[in-house]
Amino acid sequence: MNNDGGLIMETVRIKERSDVDLSPFEFKDRLIEMATEQEKKSAHAMLNAGRGNPNWVAVSPREAFFLLGEFAAQESRRAWNQGDLAGMPERTGCANRIDRFLRTKGGEPGSEWLRKTIDYGVKELRFEADAWVYELVDGIIGDNYPTPDRMLTHAERVVREFLVREVYGMRDADGNIDLFAVEGATAGMCYVFDSLLENHLLQRGDRVAVMTPIFPPYFEIPQLYQYEFDVVEIRATGNDDRGGHTWQYPSSELQKLGDTSIRVLFVVNPSNPPSVAMLPTVIDDLVTIVKTQNPRLMIISDDVYATFVDDFHSIMAALPYNTLGVYSFSKYFGVTGWRLGVVALAANNVFDKRLRELAEGAKTELRHRYSSLTSDSDSLCYMDRLVADSRQVALRHTAGLSTPQQVQMTLLAAFDLLDDTHRYRDLTKAVCQRRMTLLYDGLGLPHPHLPNDADYYTEFDLLEWSTMHYGQAFASYLQTRHEPVDILYRLAQNASIVLLNGGGFHGPKWSVRVSLANLRDEDYATIGRELHRALEAYVAEWKNT
Repeated sequence: MNNDGGLIMETVRIKERSDVDLSPFEFKDRLIEMATEQEKKSAHAMLNAGRGNPNWVAVSPREAFFLLGEFAAQESRRAWNQGDLAGMPERTGCANRIDRFLRTKGGEPGSEWLRKTIDYGVKELRFEADAWVYELVDGIIGDNYPTPDRMLTHAERVVREFLVREVYGMRDADGNIDLFAVEGATAGMCYVFDSLLENHLLQRGDRVAVMTPIFPPYFEIPQLYQYEFDVVEIRATGNDDRGGHTWQYPSSELQKLGDTSIRVLFVVNPSNPPSVAMLPTVIDDLVTIVKTQNPRLMIISDDVYATFVDDFHSIMAALPYNTLGVYSFSKYFGVTGWRLGVVALAANNVFDKRLRELAEGAKTELRHRYSSLTSDSDSLCYMDRLVADSRQVALRHTAGLSTPQQVQMTLLAAFDLLDDTHRYRDLTKAVCQRRMTLLYDGLGLPHPHLPNDADYYTEFDLLEWSTMHYGQAFASYLQTRHEPVDILYRLAQNASIVLLNGGGFHGPKWSVRVSLANLRDEDYATIGRELHRALEAYVAEWKNT
């Protein structure tokens, strides 16, 4: 009997061990299958806290978008009305016409924010009224290729104001940051990876650094065959006085970046999954190392969770010369389905400097690559190359995010800029903070309250908990008798709960990621209780050995 039980246990461990190295997003599909089966057998509704998609939406700018669409359709019929066929909107007088339209729509959803957005462009940003309104109207109708291809002119200005003031923390928005509107941050990262390679800013096999824990694809992409980069991990191994994770980067880890053979640093700040932003002291340390030891380092920073942190400090604000920023509107505004993102780069940047320093052979190759665009390829800046590379250069004339998407992005950015009291931002932060408290109350543990915590996710380390509460003997037992993913199987099979393995994010192998964004508040109390029950089952098992 005991031998059979041991054999079963070892078989389970072998299966679990084979799943440890799977991408969390592939592994979760197995857990969902298990949780779904359990859901059918019991009264437990499946709770999938592995998804990062928020369950809230910024509805006011959407209402403005749909009302703008109604006006734009009227403008099309005004130009040419032949049943189902209409014409392209006209620019002259469109500002006066939308003013009259909004007077008839007073009190309807979206009318106030649409008027505020138009007034903001005219009064605050000094846009010419017809040009501004026409861009919105023609953009939402979507009857033209994006022009310019990098980003619509007025849209770029509004989104830049949002980024430099609300995300990057630059108080003096002087217009020296160029934006490229892309299909979400993930598309932006794919474009950047390929463009760096095409422009010889990176070569296959080069050494790059990745700050971990991190969104797994950002670690997995560099290992693909076409890149095969030599990846150096910069680990967030900081601890507090009790030995608990702070998810900060100690100087000993940051010092790795002083190695000038490291050409690029990839970072998500605030991090994913801990969702903790770098402290100002850590950023100061990073700045010193880059400026004094590796001034030609290229930094790619994904700042999607920035708005969930009070007084966020961005790497782009601290190192604008070295940093290319990637931002997605998906989480803050609840627009994952819209695929809205931007790539941001200062006009004066290290990417362009590195292009100028390329060997003559590489320059000759690139002159040929971009010859269909310009007779002076040497002067083509990196941002313009990135736009062209996103469409394999030959299709650059069709580059750019669709104009309706750019209009929605513009309305979202303006909505935040015009929210003087930060009411919406405070609401989203309060949702995450409330759910964090409910989760840890269910666990029977105090809320971590880490400095610079976004509370969008939490990463719970079972070994840290085991050592703190029951000592090293129990922690050793856990590692000897079980695999890190065992608790994920238990939660899926016993309680229909799906969490992700923190080890898949290159965090502690015995940690789990809980998304605090996508379920009802009360579900997090349930997850906390079930996680606590699973932990206590391990303790009872240990005590009975």
